[in-house]
Amino acid sequence: MRIVALVSGTGSNLQAVIDAVADGRLDVEIAAVGADRPGTGGVERAAGAGIETFVVDFGDYADRAAWTHALTQKCLAYAPDYVLSSGFMRIVGEEFIEAFDGTYLNTHPALLPAFPGAHGVRDALAYGVKVTGCTVHVADAGVDTGPILAQRAVAVREDDTEETLHERIKIEERALLLEVLAGLAAGA
Repeated sequence: MRIVALVSGTGSNLQAVIDAVADGRLDVEIAAVGADRPGTGGVERAAGAGIETFVVDFGDYADRAAWTHALTQKCLAYAPDYVLSSGFMRIVGEEFIEAFDGTYLNTHPALLPAFPGAHGVRDALAYGVKVTGCTVHVADAGVDTGPILAQRAVAVREDDTEETLHERIKIEERALLLEVLAGLAAGA
């Protein structure tokens, strides 16, 4: 199974995938890793592992549609079975969603459909939930919507801050992502 991973930040979820592929726990080929801006840690991690990288810098395009078209064409060139949003913090346009219909995967640090958007951990804490978690889902045109593939719960502790809770969620998110990718690679 070939994947293209898209990143915007440090690439900690991506590193878990890179490590699992390298040590034989995950039967996946990472065809390329792309970013929406230069200088991301995720691209640096991928390059360090010998994985092809690319940047489709959002700032280089007149509008979202032009950027979406360029990103879509770049990803299609690698003929991936799945595209993985691994901390990719851009909303892609309709052209991308249609090109990768049912094969664009996203991770989210909350139990969707609760707390969608860029601040799922902060929003869960503010709401006062006792349990939150993480979700792997098929991304669609909405914000953190689309069919849920798997979820994992994480208890909220009384002394949790956004940072401490998010770190515990990330541990579960990485494990869940590897589980989902392994299942997809095996045809599940």
